[in-house]
Amino acid sequence: MSVIKTKHAPAYPKPSVALELLKPITWFPPMWAFACGVISSGVAISENLDLLILGVLLAGPIVCGMSQAANDWCDRHVDLINEPHRPIPSGRMPGLWGLWIALAMSAGALALGWTLGKWGFYATVVAVAAAWAYSVEPIRLKRSGWLGPGLVGLCYEGIPWFTGAAIMVQGLPNTQIITCAVLYAIGAHGIMTLNDFKALKGDTALGIRSLPVQLGPNKAARIACWVMTIPQVIVALLLLRWDLTLSAALIGLLIFGQIMAMRKLLIDPEKYAPWYNATGVLMFVFGMMICAFGLRGAANI
Repeated sequence: MSVIKTKHAPAYPKPSVALELLKPITWFPPMWAFACGVISSGVAISENLDLLILGVLLAGPIVCGMSQAANDWCDRHVDLINEPHRPIPSGRMPGLWGLWIALAMSAGALALGWTLGKWGFYATVVAVAAAWAYSVEPIRLKRSGWLGPGLVGLCYEGIPWFTGAAIMVQGLPNTQIITCAVLYAIGAHGIMTLNDFKALKGDTALGIRSLPVQLGPNKAARIACWVMTIPQVIVALLLLRWDLTLSAALIGLLIFGQIMAMRKLLIDPEKYAPWYNATGVLMFVFGMMICAFGLRGAANI
Protein backbone atom coordinates (compact mmCIF):
# COMPACT_ATOMS: atom_id res chain seq x y z
CA MET A 1 0.00 0.00 0.00
CA SER A 2 1.83 3.09 -1.21
CA VAL A 3 1.49 6.53 0.29
CA ILE A 4 2.30 9.78 -1.47
CA LYS A 5 4.86 11.73 0.53
CA THR A 6 6.46 15.11 0.42
CA LYS A 7 9.81 16.19 1.83
CA HIS A 8 8.43 17.90 4.93
CA ALA A 9 5.25 15.92 5.59
CA PRO A 10 3.93 16.45 9.16
CA ALA A 11 3.48 13.54 11.56
CA TYR A 12 -0.18 14.39 12.20
CA PRO A 13 -2.77 16.21 10.08
CA LYS A 14 -4.01 19.60 11.21
CA PRO A 15 -7.75 19.76 12.01
CA SER A 16 -8.21 22.15 9.10
CA VAL A 17 -6.60 19.62 6.75
CA ALA A 18 -8.80 16.80 8.09
CA LEU A 19 -11.86 18.98 7.47
CA GLU A 20 -10.63 19.71 3.94
CA LEU A 21 -10.32 15.96 3.36
CA LEU A 22 -14.01 15.56 4.25
CA LYS A 23 -15.03 18.22 1.67
CA PRO A 24 -17.86 20.00 3.54
CA ILE A 25 -19.18 21.48 0.29
CA THR A 26 -20.25 17.97 -0.77
CA TRP A 27 -22.36 17.42 2.35
CA PHE A 28 -25.22 19.58 1.11
CA PRO A 29 -26.82 17.18 -1.43
CA PRO A 30 -27.36 14.24 0.97
CA MET A 31 -28.43 16.57 3.79
CA TRP A 32 -30.93 18.22 1.44
CA ALA A 33 -32.20 14.83 0.27
CA PHE A 34 -32.52 13.67 3.87
CA ALA A 35 -34.58 16.78 4.64
CA CYS A 36 -36.76 15.96 1.62
CA GLY A 37 -37.37 12.52 3.09
CA VAL A 38 -38.26 13.97 6.49
CA ILE A 39 -40.69 16.46 4.96
CA SER A 40 -42.28 13.96 2.56
CA SER A 41 -43.03 11.57 5.44
CA GLY A 42 -45.80 13.81 6.71
CA VAL A 43 -44.71 13.23 10.32
CA ALA A 44 -44.60 16.22 12.68
CA ILE A 45 -41.02 17.51 12.64
CA SER A 46 -41.26 19.44 15.91
CA GLU A 47 -41.93 16.22 17.79
CA ASN A 48 -38.94 14.44 16.26
CA LEU A 49 -36.18 17.06 16.26
CA ASP A 50 -33.70 14.62 17.77
CA LEU A 51 -34.13 12.23 14.85
CA LEU A 52 -33.88 15.10 12.38
CA ILE A 53 -30.63 16.43 13.86
CA LEU A 54 -29.00 12.99 14.14
CA GLY A 55 -30.10 12.09 10.62
CA VAL A 56 -28.72 15.28 9.08
CA LEU A 57 -25.39 14.70 10.84
CA LEU A 58 -25.37 11.10 9.61
CA ALA A 59 -26.20 11.95 5.99
CA GLY A 60 -23.81 14.89 5.65
CA PRO A 61 -20.69 15.16 7.83
CA ILE A 62 -20.48 11.47 8.75
CA VAL A 63 -21.49 9.28 5.77
CA CYS A 64 -20.76 11.78 3.00
CA GLY A 65 -17.60 12.98 4.78
CA MET A 66 -16.49 9.38 5.18
CA SER A 67 -17.10 8.70 1.49
CA GLN A 68 -14.95 11.70 0.56
CA ALA A 69 -12.11 10.51 2.79
CA ALA A 70 -12.34 7.00 1.33
CA ASN A 71 -12.43 8.34 -2.19
CA ASP A 72 -9.46 10.64 -1.64
CA TRP A 73 -7.45 7.80 -0.17
CA CYS A 74 -8.23 5.46 -3.05
CA ASP A 75 -7.77 8.31 -5.57
CA ARG A 76 -4.50 9.66 -4.21
CA HIS A 77 -2.61 8.84 -7.42
CA VAL A 78 -5.37 10.24 -9.64
CA ASP A 79 -5.42 13.42 -7.55
CA LEU A 80 -1.67 13.75 -8.02
CA ILE A 81 -2.58 14.57 -11.62
CA ASN A 82 -5.99 16.25 -11.28
CA GLU A 83 -5.73 17.99 -7.91
CA PRO A 84 -2.16 17.80 -6.51
CA HIS A 85 -3.08 20.39 -3.88
CA ARG A 86 -5.49 17.96 -2.16
CA PRO A 87 -4.51 16.89 1.40
CA ILE A 88 -3.14 13.43 0.58
CA PRO A 89 -1.13 14.01 -2.64
CA SER A 90 0.23 17.29 -1.25
CA GLY A 91 1.53 15.48 1.85
CA ARG A 92 -0.48 17.61 4.28
CA MET A 93 -2.37 14.43 5.26
CA PRO A 94 0.60 12.22 6.16
CA GLY A 95 1.06 8.45 6.30
CA LEU A 96 -2.08 6.36 6.56
CA TRP A 97 -4.14 9.06 8.22
CA GLY A 98 -6.50 9.39 5.26
CA LEU A 99 -7.31 5.69 5.47
CA TRP A 100 -7.66 5.69 9.25
CA ILE A 101 -10.08 8.62 9.14
CA ALA A 102 -12.22 6.88 6.50
CA LEU A 103 -12.32 3.64 8.49
CA ALA A 104 -13.11 5.35 11.79
CA MET A 105 -15.92 7.35 10.23
CA SER A 106 -17.33 4.20 8.61
CA ALA A 107 -17.57 2.60 12.05
CA GLY A 108 -19.07 5.79 13.49
CA ALA A 109 -21.69 5.93 10.74
CA LEU A 110 -22.81 2.36 11.42
CA ALA A 111 -22.96 3.02 15.16
CA LEU A 112 -25.12 6.11 14.69
CA GLY A 113 -27.29 4.39 12.07
CA TRP A 114 -28.00 1.65 14.62
CA THR A 115 -29.68 4.22 16.88
CA LEU A 116 -32.08 5.36 14.14
CA GLY A 117 -34.15 2.20 13.87
CA LYS A 118 -34.07 -0.85 11.64
CA TRP A 119 -34.58 0.87 8.29
CA GLY A 120 -32.25 3.73 9.17
CA PHE A 121 -29.53 1.21 10.00
CA TYR A 122 -30.12 -0.81 6.83
CA ALA A 123 -29.85 2.35 4.74
CA THR A 124 -26.63 3.32 6.52
CA VAL A 125 -25.09 -0.11 5.84
CA VAL A 126 -25.92 0.25 2.14
CA ALA A 127 -24.51 3.78 2.00
CA VAL A 128 -21.22 2.84 3.71
CA ALA A 129 -20.79 -0.26 1.54
CA ALA A 130 -21.54 1.76 -1.60
CA ALA A 131 -18.99 4.42 -0.67
CA TRP A 132 -16.23 1.84 -0.45
CA ALA A 133 -17.41 -0.09 -3.51
CA TYR A 134 -17.23 3.12 -5.51
CA SER A 135 -13.59 3.80 -4.69
CA VAL A 136 -11.68 0.78 -3.42
CA GLU A 137 -9.80 -1.81 -5.48
CA PRO A 138 -10.58 -4.28 -6.90
CA ILE A 139 -14.26 -3.27 -7.05
CA ARG A 140 -13.76 0.43 -7.85
CA LEU A 141 -17.10 1.05 -9.57
CA LYS A 142 -16.05 4.59 -10.38
CA ARG A 143 -14.10 3.10 -13.29
CA SER A 144 -17.47 2.60 -15.00
CA GLY A 145 -19.07 5.68 -16.50
CA TRP A 146 -22.47 4.07 -15.99
CA LEU A 147 -22.25 2.31 -12.63
CA GLY A 148 -20.13 4.93 -10.85
CA PRO A 149 -22.39 7.97 -11.33
CA GLY A 150 -25.44 5.79 -10.71
CA LEU A 151 -24.07 4.66 -7.36
CA VAL A 152 -23.19 8.21 -6.33
CA GLY A 153 -26.61 9.47 -7.38
CA LEU A 154 -28.23 6.74 -5.29
CA CYS A 155 -26.12 7.65 -2.24
CA TYR A 156 -26.50 11.41 -2.64
CA GLU A 157 -30.23 11.54 -3.34
CA GLY A 158 -32.07 8.23 -3.09
CA ILE A 159 -30.74 6.66 0.11
CA PRO A 160 -30.80 9.88 2.20
CA TRP A 161 -34.37 10.61 1.06
CA PHE A 162 -35.43 7.07 1.94
CA THR A 163 -33.61 7.26 5.28
CA GLY A 164 -35.19 10.57 6.24
CA ALA A 165 -38.67 9.21 5.62
CA ALA A 166 -37.94 5.81 7.20
CA ILE A 167 -36.70 7.14 10.52
CA MET A 168 -39.64 9.53 10.79
CA VAL A 169 -42.30 6.88 10.16
CA GLN A 170 -40.18 4.24 11.96
CA GLY A 171 -40.81 1.80 9.16
CA LEU A 172 -40.84 1.38 5.40
CA PRO A 173 -41.93 4.60 3.61
CA ASN A 174 -44.90 4.47 1.28
CA THR A 175 -44.64 3.71 -2.44
CA GLN A 176 -44.98 7.35 -3.49
CA ILE A 177 -42.00 8.41 -1.40
CA ILE A 178 -39.81 5.52 -2.56
CA THR A 179 -40.74 6.11 -6.21
CA CYS A 180 -39.84 9.81 -6.11
CA ALA A 181 -36.60 9.11 -4.22
CA VAL A 182 -35.57 6.55 -6.85
CA LEU A 183 -36.43 8.86 -9.75
CA TYR A 184 -34.40 11.75 -8.35
CA ALA A 185 -31.52 9.35 -7.67
CA ILE A 186 -31.61 8.31 -11.34
CA GLY A 187 -31.65 11.96 -12.39
CA ALA A 188 -28.60 12.60 -10.23
CA HIS A 189 -26.67 10.20 -12.49
CA GLY A 190 -26.59 13.01 -15.02
CA ILE A 191 -25.33 15.48 -12.42
CA MET A 192 -22.50 13.12 -11.50
CA THR A 193 -21.58 12.72 -15.17
CA LEU A 194 -21.20 16.49 -15.51
CA ASN A 195 -19.09 16.47 -12.36
CA ASP A 196 -16.69 14.06 -14.09
CA PHE A 197 -15.70 16.77 -16.58
CA LYS A 198 -13.34 18.36 -14.06
CA ALA A 199 -11.29 15.13 -13.86
CA LEU A 200 -11.20 14.43 -17.59
CA LYS A 201 -7.42 14.70 -17.91
CA GLY A 202 -6.55 12.45 -14.97
CA ASP A 203 -9.29 9.92 -15.73
CA THR A 204 -8.01 9.59 -19.29
CA ALA A 205 -4.42 9.09 -18.12
CA LEU A 206 -5.32 6.45 -15.52
CA GLY A 207 -7.95 4.50 -17.43
CA ILE A 208 -11.05 5.57 -15.47
CA ARG A 209 -13.79 5.18 -18.05
CA SER A 210 -16.12 8.01 -17.12
CA LEU A 211 -18.67 8.89 -19.76
CA PRO A 212 -16.75 12.03 -20.83
CA VAL A 213 -13.69 9.78 -21.37
CA GLN A 214 -15.61 7.03 -23.18
CA LEU A 215 -17.93 9.13 -25.33
CA GLY A 216 -16.28 12.53 -25.48
CA PRO A 217 -17.56 15.68 -23.77
CA ASN A 218 -20.33 16.53 -26.24
CA LYS A 219 -22.06 13.15 -26.33
CA ALA A 220 -21.61 12.62 -22.58
CA ALA A 221 -23.20 16.00 -21.87
CA ARG A 222 -26.20 15.19 -24.07
CA ILE A 223 -26.74 11.88 -22.29
CA ALA A 224 -26.44 13.64 -18.93
CA CYS A 225 -29.11 16.13 -19.97
CA TRP A 226 -31.54 13.38 -20.95
CA VAL A 227 -30.83 11.41 -17.78
CA MET A 228 -31.50 14.49 -15.64
CA THR A 229 -34.66 15.50 -17.50
CA ILE A 230 -36.63 12.29 -18.02
CA PRO A 231 -36.97 11.28 -14.34
CA GLN A 232 -38.15 14.79 -13.45
CA VAL A 233 -40.79 14.65 -16.17
CA ILE A 234 -41.98 11.32 -14.76
CA VAL A 235 -42.13 12.84 -11.26
CA ALA A 236 -44.23 15.73 -12.56
CA LEU A 237 -46.61 13.34 -14.34
CA LEU A 238 -46.93 11.18 -11.22
CA LEU A 239 -47.71 14.23 -9.10
CA LEU A 240 -50.47 15.12 -11.56
CA ARG A 241 -51.83 11.60 -11.29
CA TRP A 242 -51.80 11.92 -7.49
CA ASP A 243 -53.78 15.20 -7.75
CA LEU A 244 -50.80 17.29 -6.62
CA THR A 245 -51.28 19.77 -9.45
CA LEU A 246 -49.45 22.77 -7.98
CA SER A 247 -46.33 20.74 -7.20
CA ALA A 248 -46.40 19.23 -10.69
CA ALA A 249 -46.73 22.67 -12.31
CA LEU A 250 -43.85 24.15 -10.30
CA ILE A 251 -41.58 21.22 -11.15
CA GLY A 252 -42.59 21.62 -14.78
CA LEU A 253 -41.43 25.25 -14.71
CA LEU A 254 -38.12 24.19 -13.18
CA ILE A 255 -37.67 21.54 -15.87
CA PHE A 256 -38.23 24.24 -18.52
CA GLY A 257 -35.60 26.43 -16.83
CA GLN A 258 -33.14 23.54 -16.83
CA ILE A 259 -33.72 22.89 -20.52
CA MET A 260 -32.91 26.54 -21.26
CA ALA A 261 -29.70 26.20 -19.24
CA MET A 262 -28.87 22.95 -21.02
CA ARG A 263 -28.88 24.77 -24.35
CA LYS A 264 -25.96 26.87 -23.12
CA LEU A 265 -24.24 23.86 -21.54
CA LEU A 266 -24.25 21.95 -24.82
CA ILE A 267 -22.49 24.77 -26.67
CA ASP A 268 -19.27 23.87 -24.83
CA PRO A 269 -19.76 21.23 -22.11
CA GLU A 270 -16.22 21.40 -20.74
CA LYS A 271 -16.46 25.17 -20.33
CA TYR A 272 -20.02 25.41 -19.07
CA ALA A 273 -20.35 22.31 -16.86
CA PRO A 274 -19.38 24.30 -13.71
CA TRP A 275 -21.84 27.04 -14.71
CA TYR A 276 -24.61 24.49 -15.16
CA ASN A 277 -23.86 22.99 -11.75
CA ALA A 278 -24.61 26.41 -10.26
CA THR A 279 -27.81 26.98 -12.28
CA GLY A 280 -29.49 23.89 -13.70
CA VAL A 281 -28.54 21.63 -10.79
CA LEU A 282 -29.91 24.24 -8.38
CA MET A 283 -33.27 24.02 -10.13
CA PHE A 284 -33.10 20.22 -9.94
CA VAL A 285 -32.68 20.25 -6.16
CA PHE A 286 -35.39 22.90 -5.69
CA GLY A 287 -37.70 20.52 -7.55
CA MET A 288 -36.87 17.80 -5.03
CA MET A 289 -38.09 19.94 -2.14
CA ILE A 290 -41.23 20.96 -4.00
CA CYS A 291 -41.94 17.28 -4.58
CA ALA A 292 -41.35 16.54 -0.89
CA PHE A 293 -43.79 19.22 0.25
CA GLY A 294 -46.35 17.92 -2.24
CA LEU A 295 -46.03 14.40 -0.85
CA ARG A 296 -46.27 15.78 2.69
CA GLY A 297 -49.52 17.50 1.83
CA ALA A 298 -50.89 14.26 0.38
CA ALA A 299 -49.83 12.32 3.49
CA ASN A 300 -51.70 14.77 5.75
CA ILE A 301 -54.98 14.74 3.82
